[in-house]
Parts: sequence; C-alpha cells; structure tokens
Amino acid sequence: MRAKRIPLKVSVAVLGALITVAAAGCSSEGKGGPVWTAGADSAAPGTATPSGGSTGPGSPSAASTATAGATASAWKTYSDPAKKVSFDLPSDWIAQSVTPDAGSMPGALKVEVKDAKGGYLATLHTGLPSASPADCNPAAKRPYVVVSSVPIDLPHADGDSTIPPHVVFRVIQGYKFFGSYGITNLVAGSDAHACQLRNLVVGPSGKGNYYFGDMPSLHAFATDEVVAPAKSFDTLDQAAKYVDQSSEFANVQRMLLSLKVNL
Repeated sequence: MRAKRIPLKVSVAVLGALITVAAAGCSSEGKGGPVWTAGADSAAPGTATPSGGSTGPGSPSAASTATAGATASAWKTYSDPAKKVSFDLPSDWIAQSVTPDAGSMPGALKVEVKDAKGGYLATLHTGLPSASPADCNPAAKRPYVVVSSVPIDLPHADGDSTIPPHVVFRVIQGYKFFGSYGITNLVAGSDAHACQLRNLVVGPSGKGNYYFGDMPSLHAFATDEVVAPAKSFDTLDQAAKYVDQSSEFANVQRMLLSLKVNL
C-alpha cells in the first residue's frame, strides 16, 4: 500500500517561496514556531546563497510532503522474529540484521538496508542509551534547512527539547549543502543554526532511543572528510529536486514512514 500523500509537496518553486517568506520571520525551532532565516552572509564559498530558511518539524507551516517521485512497484515487509519492529521496503532491497553497537540496551536491534546492488541506504537501530549531544561551540554552528518533514506516529518521549516524530530530509550548509534523511523528535537548534542534526527519536522513559536513517547525525563536513552516506548539493534547488523528483528518496521516505516500533 502506498504511503499516504500529504497535500503540500516540496518543489523548487515551493522551497524558494518558503525561503523568501522565512527571511522575514523569526528563528525559533519549537513545537509550533518557524525555524530559521539564513541571510546572504551565511553563504559558503562556491555555493548558491540562500535568501532565507525553511520551517522545521512540528511547525504548522513546515514544508511537509510525501514525495512526488515514483516508488517501486513491488514491496515487502521486514520484521524481526520478536515482532519489535517492522517496515516496508522495495522487494529487491536487502534488510540484514547485524550486531548492535557496543553499549546498546538488552534486546537492541540493528538492521541495515541496502539497494538491489548492495549500496547502503539506511540503518534502523533500537535500544540506544541516553546520550547528551556533543559540545557545540557557537562559532561552529552552521545554518540548516528542513527541506521535507512528514509526521509519523511512533513511541516517543515528551519534553521541552522534543517534538512529535517526523520523517525529515534536512541540509546543513558548509562548503556545500549536505543532506541527510531520517526520523527525529529532537529540536535541532533554537537560533537558526546547529553543529549537528540528529536523526534520533528519544523513546519513552526506560525504553531507550532509536534511529532510522542514512546516518545518526549530520554535520557540515570539512573538505578532507568522507561525505557518504550523506548527500551533497551545490545549491538548495538541487536538494529540493532530490526530494521532489528522485525515485531513491521516494522509496526511502515511504520505507521510513512505514516504520512500526513496539518498545
């Protein structure tokens, strides 16, 4: 069954309109406020200059969309033997259980998803212990944009620093625009900038945290760092086209939206 379409979809024109509108807005990312404004002074060398920002997960004016790209014609469902998690994926993709990370809670699961050619796409990891984000020097923060944000019903913690879970695609600006998809219920930053964007859902008390995405967190890469599996774009328009037109993202988003978790 296809993922439910959300009436508002991201396109290059829509993203541009959101950026323009946000340029006049405030920059709080909370449970109902607009997110950020990136001015011309935040452009990275050799990249297009964003004239503003997008809204983020939890905002009623967010760029929420189920992508318009074509999805695979045949799908299957992965579920672990204990039925703790399940998700749908294209029939020719591979879901493989691997050893959970060291320090994971008892009963933790880790599942890697690859495409038909064995190319890495995403990891689902449950049973993650609580961990504070790395220290962030204000001077190291970079502007970011939420290109796509779709709510999803999953078990999660409620708190001042959390929002309802969303499947997101976000880009952070460095020498290029670096993008990552995943599920999160964390507020990335209240000042329009962040050191990292975490694809993490903080679970209910005592149940552990979990993530499902291409990487646990995204940051603005240095020129000598390996970017993959994150995406890189020269402009925000390229990021919008990836979300709006790419079959890869359409399939990944549908997969992420299908996640069911029984903690």
